[in-house]
Amino acid sequence: MTALTSLTLKAALDGLADKSFSSEELTAAHVSAVEAARSLNAYVLETPEKALEMAKASDARRAKGQAGALDGAPLGIKDLFCTEGVRSTAGSNILGNFVPTYESTVTANLWRDGAVMLGKLNMDEFAMGSSNETSAFGPVVNPWRSEGGNAKLTPGGSSGGSAAAVAAELCLGATATDTGGSIRQPASFTGTVGIKPTYGRCSRWGVVAFASSLDQAGPIAKTVEDAAILLKSMAGHDVKDSTSLDVEVPDFASFVGKSVKGLRIGIPKEYRVDGMPAEIEKLWEQGIAWLKEAGCEIVEVSLPHTKYALPAYYIVAPAEASSNLARYDGMRFGLRKDGANLTETYENTRAAGFGAEVKRRILIGTYVLSAGYYDAYYLKALKVRRRIADDFDQAFQKVDALLTPTAPSAAFGLGENADDPVAMYLNDIFTVTVNLAGLPGMSIPAGLDAKGLPLGLQLIGKALDEGTLFSLGGAIEKAADFRARPAKWW
Repeated sequence: MTALTSLTLKAALDGLADKSFSSEELTAAHVSAVEAARSLNAYVLETPEKALEMAKASDARRAKGQAGALDGAPLGIKDLFCTEGVRSTAGSNILGNFVPTYESTVTANLWRDGAVMLGKLNMDEFAMGSSNETSAFGPVVNPWRSEGGNAKLTPGGSSGGSAAAVAAELCLGATATDTGGSIRQPASFTGTVGIKPTYGRCSRWGVVAFASSLDQAGPIAKTVEDAAILLKSMAGHDVKDSTSLDVEVPDFASFVGKSVKGLRIGIPKEYRVDGMPAEIEKLWEQGIAWLKEAGCEIVEVSLPHTKYALPAYYIVAPAEASSNLARYDGMRFGLRKDGANLTETYENTRAAGFGAEVKRRILIGTYVLSAGYYDAYYLKALKVRRRIADDFDQAFQKVDALLTPTAPSAAFGLGENADDPVAMYLNDIFTVTVNLAGLPGMSIPAGLDAKGLPLGLQLIGKALDEGTLFSLGGAIEKAADFRARPAKWW
């Protein structure tokens, strides 16, 4: 039975189609795996009864010949997505035991296609973090360990629960979100595939907001093809989200395996940063060689405003967060700590409800939006953001996609960067530009570092050209032949 959890999403869907096993059997195997892996802290809420009920309904649909694209596939849902009748906390105490009376559009699309929900996945509080250590439920533990070591490592963040659950085979795939790298960096740290689609490709309706102009939902999966299958179901126009793009959703899986011969791949010279570990540099060179062998032409490009991306991001994102999080006041839902008057009630509620990192970002955001600093910081950051987008526009006149490392290192130890926010923020150095420009980006596992930990390569594409990324991702996946799995210790 345990072998069922080792299947890729595609293999599981094929097995369900040819009646090799039922969704109920597949789901039961995953429920058992989740229960046995609680030491990873990947799930903050398990929903086994709901999962088995959904699996039974799926088997009944399949028996009638009415199976959807994901029918019977057990998935994990990041706790940022509102799920009707199931507690949704965004990893924060301030939401308490908030149970939405509505379903996010992305998860509604998955249920429409027959997917099964195993539970809600752990995450950095309000998606603010790069290590999953800011969660009110405690950190997620990466299923990977350094060779010869047993120190607990971060799975990355903010979608750490999603990445750890996929890597540890606790679901066939997971929903995640990416505001500055929160899909791609955890994917890199856990040897999984993650794609942040073009801004507006997936609806943000029912996804708890962090920074509205940057947030984008996407999948974390075991393979490039699995990610393509999930994204097809997750994406689509939604009238309830004014930023949702009214464009056709292609069959992303059909791009996987397509020839990439003749594609021009840009290598941004600004991504060769000082102090980059030699093994990251080596992996990048290896990725270039793989794409050359596949028939791609390699072109050096310049993205001159890259060095301003992190500072701009850490002005724009907190500014939007301070505005979005103003609604958590203890009045209508979530935690409430009474005070002597209204102001004190607000203060007590927010002081008790928000964690340190969220408070830090709200304060930064409030500061950069305040009178006297708005022009100096926020407006300037928006101008830099425009310049970064222009850099990409110019690069994409010469090339079809870009290849870079995903993260500046492999997974680090829990607590290692906890006291140094700047060191933590530097984890996003290769990923934030993609969010600032609204472009699609994908991380593919491509190798192991000297300690046996996974490393990822990042592909960046033109707006709405996820198809090319899936073709290139498939080529890298085939060349890398990454089959390493974490040794089970949990």
